[in-house]
Amino acid sequence: MNEFDLLGRAAAGMDVQRTILDMAARNVAAAQVSLPGHAFGRIVAEIEEADDGPRVVGERTVHAAPDPLTEMIGVLDAQRSFEMDASIFDVGKRLVERTIDVGRL
Repeated sequence: MNEFDLLGRAAAGMDVQRTILDMAARNVAAAQVSLPGHAFGRIVAEIEEADDGPRVVGERTVHAAPDPLTEMIGVLDAQRSFEMDASIFDVGKRLVERTIDVGRL
């Protein structure tokens, strides 16, 4: 794995977490407007691992009604995962910058 692979995988992870955050936000909104007899289904992401990192391949609706507390916990989890991927991306960026600096010598 080289520096560019590291950047690509971290960026792919951030993209997946952004999608999960968007879905959680939609689920929180759906939970707020759900009525006892007319509940919205919970939307979850379908994720697969590819050679260049994880990616969202679709979404599906789970027939359980979304719960705001569960969705907020999911938001916090996705936020932490996004921050970890962003940290890895930053390390990869510094590695690339360092490699360029060494090449200039």
